[in-house]
Amino acid sequence: MQETLLSFIRDYGYIGIMILILVENIFPPIPSEVVLLFGGYMVVAAGLNPIVVIIFATIGAILGAVILYILGYMFKREKLRDLFSSRLGKILHLKPEYIDLSYNWFLKFENKAVFICRCIPVARSLISIPAGLSRMEFSYFIILSTLGTLIWNTLLVFLGVILGDAWESFLPYFKSYSNIVWILIFAFIIIYILRYKKGKK
Repeated sequence: MQETLLSFIRDYGYIGIMILILVENIFPPIPSEVVLLFGGYMVVAAGLNPIVVIIFATIGAILGAVILYILGYMFKREKLRDLFSSRLGKILHLKPEYIDLSYNWFLKFENKAVFICRCIPVARSLISIPAGLSRMEFSYFIILSTLGTLIWNTLLVFLGVILGDAWESFLPYFKSYSNIVWILIFAFIIIYILRYKKGKK
C-alpha cells in the first residue's frame, strides 16, 4: 500500500495529498503519517511549497471529517441501541446502555475530545461520528477540527522536510505512538465503564 500512496503523490502533487488525506479520514487504515511525512520530503525533493502542502492536507482532512460528521448526524442513537440489543451485540458483549454512556462522555469532553483526537491516528477520524451524533455545534466542530488538524499536519510535514531522505526511518515511532495512545484509550474506557457499573449498584 505504501508504494501506491507514494506513487500517487508523485503523480498528482498537492491534489494527490488532499485526496489521500480525505480518504484517510474516512478509511483510517490509510496512514496519514506516511502521506504527510512523504509530502514533507517532496518539499525538498520536488520543490513543493510546505505551506501549500499543509493547506491542501488540511482541506482534505476537514472534508473527510465533515462527511463522517454528517453520517453521525443522520444516525439515530435508537438505531445504535437496537444494534447493541441484537444478537450481534450480545455476541460482542455490547450493551445498549454503553451508547448512552459514550454519548454522555462525549458531551462532557466534546470540545477537548475533538481537538485532541485530531492529533491521534485513527481517533482523528472516528471522533467526527459522535460529534455528529451528539449534534455538536457545526461551527465549533469545524474550528476545533481545523486547529487540531493544522497542528498535526504542520508537525508531520516539517518533520518530513527535516528528515529528508530518512523520512521512512521515523514511521516505527508513529506506530509505537499509536499503540500507546490506543492502550491508554482502552484503559480509560474500561475504567469509565467499571465506575459506571459500580455507580449503578
